[in-house]
Amino acid sequence: MCGIVGIVGKSNINQALYDALTVLQHRGQDAAGMVTSKNGRLFLRKDNGLVRDVFRTRHMKELVGHVGIGHVRYPTAGSSSSAEAQPFYVNSPYGITLAHNGNLTNVEQLAKEIYQSDLRHMNTNSDSEVLLNVFAHELSQRGQLQPNEEDVFAAVSRVHDRCRGGYAVVAMITGYGVLGFRDPNGIRPIVFGQRHTDDGVEYMIASESVALDVLGFTLIRDLAPGEAVYITEDGQLHTRQCATHPKLNPCIFEHVYLARPDSIIDGVSVYKARLRMGEKLADKILRERPDHDIDVVIPIPDTSRTSALELANRLGVKYREGFVKNRYIGRTFIMPGQAERKKSVRQKLNAIELEFRGKNVMLVDDSIVRGTTCKQIIQMAREAGAKNVYFCSAAPAVRYPNVYGIDMPSVHELIAHNRSTEEVAELIGADWLLYQDLDDLIDSVGGGKIKIDQFDCAVFNGEYVTGDIDEHYLQRIENERNDSALSQQQVNATIDLHNS
Repeated sequence: MCGIVGIVGKSNINQALYDALTVLQHRGQDAAGMVTSKNGRLFLRKDNGLVRDVFRTRHMKELVGHVGIGHVRYPTAGSSSSAEAQPFYVNSPYGITLAHNGNLTNVEQLAKEIYQSDLRHMNTNSDSEVLLNVFAHELSQRGQLQPNEEDVFAAVSRVHDRCRGGYAVVAMITGYGVLGFRDPNGIRPIVFGQRHTDDGVEYMIASESVALDVLGFTLIRDLAPGEAVYITEDGQLHTRQCATHPKLNPCIFEHVYLARPDSIIDGVSVYKARLRMGEKLADKILRERPDHDIDVVIPIPDTSRTSALELANRLGVKYREGFVKNRYIGRTFIMPGQAERKKSVRQKLNAIELEFRGKNVMLVDDSIVRGTTCKQIIQMAREAGAKNVYFCSAAPAVRYPNVYGIDMPSVHELIAHNRSTEEVAELIGADWLLYQDLDDLIDSVGGGKIKIDQFDCAVFNGEYVTGDIDEHYLQRIENERNDSALSQQQVNATIDLHNS
């Protein structure tokens, strides 16, 4: 998961890009970058680190121009080097920069085509650079000295023809405008909006609507699957459906964990979806354990708070904040390496003994991936004096890898893979464990005013909506994602930084 933003303004937009990336920081804490344009010149800054660390005053002063794009990245297999921070740039045609959130599933085939047929050079292993070169090649095939929206949309159509996977993209064509587009299945989120100033209308494209809200932009809508939006430098907005058979299959894990609760994705409030998850969990507890002895419901901050609160309300049980979070520690789900994740949990959370001593405690988390964090938190609850520790997951059991831009671990590192609920409960040390049912999760997200018929639920059911995922592909990403491989990538990244 990554965060993307693009702005066409009426004055310097470096501060607006910075603020938007800060709002989207939860989507990536590994690297950040932005590029702006003025009078046909590009100004780029990117590096590993948080937004506040990558962009200092001296960098911001150099990022001039009223047009630009930005990106925040989290660690993925093969992308631990600062050389793979985004946006990426190619000078032909026109000078194009691009940032993207997602993953291409046919990246190996595309990389060969780029070299053998398109005659273009790849400098990294990033599929974002692959996407950029595919788009640049297709735009160059139009053969126009000055591209218009027809040329841009035709190039996006060819990208959809050639690329497979889940992707949301922002790109800037130097001197002409900013482009955003979404894969034909609508897996990864992307929205656009506008705000009125004394100088005219400004436009913004972003991963989540909350970035628009904070900067005073009004949400126009989500991009539809396969759709593109192109905003010229002088503020003309154009949209076009660029895919032949688009179908909305958004990633349901966005609502479980990735997105901020104050975002609206495909017309669905993330906050309300999480409230409904809590309701469904409570109903399941009442069905399966009507004589439960839960004294208190405690969320594992932050993502599970909304679900836990509604669960407690529905059960008629006290809701309490039992853990204090250190907000200067990154999200453990997206930390590479098991040792680093284990180390961070104790630094990240501290139990308030008063809320645990002598009580039967129901802990609520958004999901259980590796189980490492859950096990340590349950142990912390016991050390704080809990009599019994029960555990609820607002999501079903995560049993399969994600291939569309969430760098979940090797399938053999997923604690629920080939294990029953009871076996997982024993491994994490819970007295009993309850998972959300998949049908209930789908109803929680898709059962509001906006009806969504189908989601990408591959991490729960192993059904990949693009239809191109086979055992060979899964084995390749298995080899890339296991912790030993990620540890070697960290070593290589450290060597790169030392030598730079």
